[in-house]
Amino acid sequence: MSPLRFVWSRLPRSARREALFSITAALAPRIARPAPPAALPLTVAGYFSATTGLGAAARRLVAGLRDQGFAVGEADLTGPLRQGPAGPPPTVAPGPGTLLVHVNGPMLPWALLSLGRKAVAGKRVVGVWNWELPVLPRDWDRGFAACHAIWAGTEFVAAACRRPGGPPVAVVSYPLPRPAPSGLGRRAFGLPEDAFVTLSVFDATSSLARKNPLGAIEAHARAFGDRLDHVLVIKTHGTAQAGPGWARVAAAAAARPNVRVIDAALPRGDLWALMATSDALLSLHRSEGFGFAIAEMMELGRPVVATGWSGNTDFMRGPGCHPVGWRLVPARDPQEIYDMPGTCWAEPDLGEAAAALRRIAADPLLRRPPPVRLEPPDYRAALGLDGPPAREGRP
Repeated sequence: MSPLRFVWSRLPRSARREALFSITAALAPRIARPAPPAALPLTVAGYFSATTGLGAAARRLVAGLRDQGFAVGEADLTGPLRQGPAGPPPTVAPGPGTLLVHVNGPMLPWALLSLGRKAVAGKRVVGVWNWELPVLPRDWDRGFAACHAIWAGTEFVAAACRRPGGPPVAVVSYPLPRPAPSGLGRRAFGLPEDAFVTLSVFDATSSLARKNPLGAIEAHARAFGDRLDHVLVIKTHGTAQAGPGWARVAAAAAARPNVRVIDAALPRGDLWALMATSDALLSLHRSEGFGFAIAEMMELGRPVVATGWSGNTDFMRGPGCHPVGWRLVPARDPQEIYDMPGTCWAEPDLGEAAAALRRIAADPLLRRPPPVRLEPPDYRAALGLDGPPAREGRP
């Protein structure tokens, strides 16, 4: 290891972040001023190869735009911004157009630096941001100068992004794919056919404290004890990168004979199948920017028991939705992703969640609410474009 790399590795994480974001902000190409008008072609830059929530969201954004007839270029930033294995270098055609950069505020200058000056010059740049607390960290400040507008998936995120003199912020929800389960059933997942199965789904690298699987295990235990005909499935991935907190979750799961852990990144069809074979979703998150698993289970016609706070409250309503009460507590995150003690997130009421699970398990009608289809956003209006979208294959 070189002396420079050794010194860098010894710096606190916060100091490394500050140095990295300061350097990339200084070197990044400046966006056009005044802001160019909305124009085609349309390019989305994001973590297309990543297995994270941000990667899935970027892929959903592109799919939704194409469903509405837009020709969309893709620039994969997964490798350049160190969010996963490197792929082909991102390329964006020079000249006018609109660049939707699906990375968060601190990373936006770095993204523009990776794309290059010719790619950015003359384009309208829209930052597509996701965050899970009501206040943005200070290192997001650099992102405001690197975009002409901001899209947020929910009002909760948009409220955190709005500031006097900042770029305009619009709520542009994410489209949801039609459920497409593979042919796998409960047996393929090692689940008993006659059990009441509750599912909890999360990415372990996106803060265990925020996703709160320990709360889910405790609420399930309060509801059903160790009954083997009531099973909680913890579906996750990325546990090797989640730090020592995962060991506590794994130990809590192992202590309960009716808790199963699936630690793997499943193909999308198999994940749909797991969701479809489950009887309910349990999400006792302390905060969500959107809550894709909640929305997807609603689309499948399954009940959701979820903390009634943050981004999921934009859409979590209807006969199959069971919001759980909460109280605000300081946001503390041992993984240091959301460790902002000066702000708050929700502590869900585990007893209330347990009672909701018992009601659903005891009532067959509550187990199968009508499916809910969330309306996709109007991308043409969000982009500010006049006339019909340019369709794939048109000049």
